[in-house]
Amino acid sequence: MSRSAKKPKFFENVSVIDIAEEGKGVGKAEDFVLFIEKAVPGDVADVEVYRSKKSFGEAKIIKLIKPSEYRVPAFCEHFGTCGGCKWQHMTYQAQLKFKQKAVHDALTRIAKIDVGHMEAIVPSPADRYYRNKLEYTFSNKRWLYDGENREDEILDMNALGFHIPGRFDKILNINHCYLQAEPSNDLRNSINAFAKQNGISYYDVRQHTGALRNLIIRTSSTGEIMVIVVFAHADQEQVNLLMNYVDAAFPQITSLLYILNQKMNDTIFDQEVVAWKGPEFIHEEMPAANGAVVRFRVGPKSFYQTNSIQALRLYEITRDFADFNGNELVYDLYTGAGTIANFIAGHVREVVGVEYVPSAIEDAKVNSQINNITNTKFYAGDMKDVLVHGFVAAHGKPDVIITDPPRAGMHAEVVARLMEIEAGKIVYVSCNAATQARDILVLKEKYDVVRIQPVDMFPHTQHVENVVLLKLRTAL
Repeated sequence: MSRSAKKPKFFENVSVIDIAEEGKGVGKAEDFVLFIEKAVPGDVADVEVYRSKKSFGEAKIIKLIKPSEYRVPAFCEHFGTCGGCKWQHMTYQAQLKFKQKAVHDALTRIAKIDVGHMEAIVPSPADRYYRNKLEYTFSNKRWLYDGENREDEILDMNALGFHIPGRFDKILNINHCYLQAEPSNDLRNSINAFAKQNGISYYDVRQHTGALRNLIIRTSSTGEIMVIVVFAHADQEQVNLLMNYVDAAFPQITSLLYILNQKMNDTIFDQEVVAWKGPEFIHEEMPAANGAVVRFRVGPKSFYQTNSIQALRLYEITRDFADFNGNELVYDLYTGAGTIANFIAGHVREVVGVEYVPSAIEDAKVNSQINNITNTKFYAGDMKDVLVHGFVAAHGKPDVIITDPPRAGMHAEVVARLMEIEAGKIVYVSCNAATQARDILVLKEKYDVVRIQPVDMFPHTQHVENVVLLKLRTAL
């Protein structure tokens, strides 16, 4: 008998003491760590282990003995099946508490720094309908709930919704999503109903057949709406039929686009966009320097922070941490569409932005042009290959470096380059406190961590943004 088979399948009266990064509750039984689905710190429950390793197991609640003081009823009918909003069964104040703890633990355990001066997490003003972008998937392999007759020949297997966690080929049909404001739900449900009524086929991810593939909805604080329908193997008659319907049923759409994507993957960055109605972009606006408003052009392939209200707060914190005097040269690394660069441009002498994705750099340049910003420069390329000695020699040594890398953090060579450049200040914006802490562990050899500010961008999820100000230690 294997060691894992010797582990008991059931544990009684397990106390949930923490919550893991992936959103599962953490408990312990006989020195065996349990990651428990839908568990909240403070719960006491009988649990069943469904996947076991040597020192830990994954479990589900069989009986809730004592509910946590943090536990609340989930508000979404899709909770627990859909992979999003995994923390909605926990009070929002508790979510903030555990996000703050996650940042605290990462910085103390990995970066080995004192975080006693960390500021309280900034909550999101809205904890529902806060996203400005959602992407849905069409599939002819709908996720079936227990009790549905899988042998029913007339069972509707088409779905428009989200991927089931861990299942690339199964889509949960969504009735109502609390992430994006209307007309998002109305759009999705109406398009889903029209496609079914008119016999337009849904994508089969295994066979790579079917007409309809994805639906992307983008909204903005200016009231503009972008809808992108991604077709796979559709003829022009089917395209015309659906696009005419969407145009007529939702006249408030300002940018109606479609894409024909017959590749083996869903990415659209290398695909041609066809404008059915309106321009190929919408706009976002943010108040910036001296009462001015910065306007951002957002296209179908553009990166823009998905929580618009909190994006403004995040950029304000970044600006305030840098404490500009107006004469700084700033490097904005991983600049994306130049949102931070253009937001701070009115506060500094010059901003130099670098980003891996060429299309994002083109967006950044356009965003400077439409705001009549002339003190920005943008360059595309792999950060470790761009940020070399010759680049710094050509553009000048920066006074401030702002870095906002992806979840993987900065490449080791980029961190080493920052150590060589020795900018007076580094403002490190991160969506992953663990990789941020890993990089700070190196940077702290020359830099002091002066300020730490977590920001909640994604309520009801485990994700948290964190802004850290590092100051170069002057030689004694």
